[in-house]
Amino acid sequence: MHRQPQVQINLQALQHNYLQLKKLAPNSKLLALLKADAYGHGMLEVASALPDVDAFGVARLDEALALRTGGIVKPIVLLEGFFHADELEQVVASNLQIVIHHIDQAEALLAANLSTPVPVWLKLDTGMHRLGILPSDYVDVYERLIASDNVQGPMRLMTHFANSDDLTSDATATQIALFQSITVDLVAEHSLANSAAVLSRPDTHADWVRPGLLLYGVSPLQGHTGRDHNLLPVMSLVSSVIAVRDVAAGDAVGYSGSWTSPKATRVAVVAMGYGDGYPRAAGNKAEVLINNQRFAVVGRVSMDMITVDIGAAAVQVGDEVLFWGPNLPVELLAEKIGTIPYELLCNISSRRRIKFNYANQTE
Repeated sequence: MHRQPQVQINLQALQHNYLQLKKLAPNSKLLALLKADAYGHGMLEVASALPDVDAFGVARLDEALALRTGGIVKPIVLLEGFFHADELEQVVASNLQIVIHHIDQAEALLAANLSTPVPVWLKLDTGMHRLGILPSDYVDVYERLIASDNVQGPMRLMTHFANSDDLTSDATATQIALFQSITVDLVAEHSLANSAAVLSRPDTHADWVRPGLLLYGVSPLQGHTGRDHNLLPVMSLVSSVIAVRDVAAGDAVGYSGSWTSPKATRVAVVAMGYGDGYPRAAGNKAEVLINNQRFAVVGRVSMDMITVDIGAAAVQVGDEVLFWGPNLPVELLAEKIGTIPYELLCNISSRRRIKFNYANQTE
């Protein structure tokens, strides 16, 4: 029977990665990031498989409410805070924590009539220049919030690194120094380290670390894979061969004839395409794994199919095809097509089936 495109999620690997992260940052609490459906891995299932985590981080209110509806009772932090003052009522009702990253948010929180104070993470812009209170305003906003009955103390202070995945950049050290100079006299827990900093800057682990990609067994550092850090890939993207064809020398394969066979060969047609979230840019660049052998993707990636040059290999209809997972890291595909693993994981289409299991990870 042919296997349709499927995402397989290894929850045992997820738990292994969580324990490894605790070893990497043994003195820090762990805020596990579940935004974008847990980077494509299934937000509720991932949260349910991590009962010992200290807190979960999501981007927006709808993600937090989905977790609460699914029975998750752990602390949940809204990394983008609230978008409108009307959402504060739901924040309180659902026992959520909020990041304050703009003065307008601070003013709305101070002016609100809340039945219960809200835990707050106050974000400082140290150089990312995306979200965060400006350094010149930060202490004043902190003092006003900490004095408010709407804020549950103690507050947590945070920033976000722009270049921590670049080990040659001085930008992270500059951001650290600015954060420390602004917060030195403020009583609060600190959170600086994202996934890359968890690996490369132990001096930033502080009270809380915020791993995202690492939790799923994927490295944010260029030229590295999760295996380099004793992490296991949680997601495998698989499908199957649906046809095998003989191709003569000089035959063009697929749309626009972007690949012409240099010699007589065989191609496998695989049920996977950009409609499933496999990147169109992978054509003529990527490799897949069939029967533990690597084969090149040739021709254009179509909406529902790709073609693979299998030569004389003993590949037949129904054989499983691995696009990324154990033995074929998603980091390698990202590097070949000029993107990042985050995008590949998050872009898997909802048309694919997803299977959760605790199967042992193979080498």
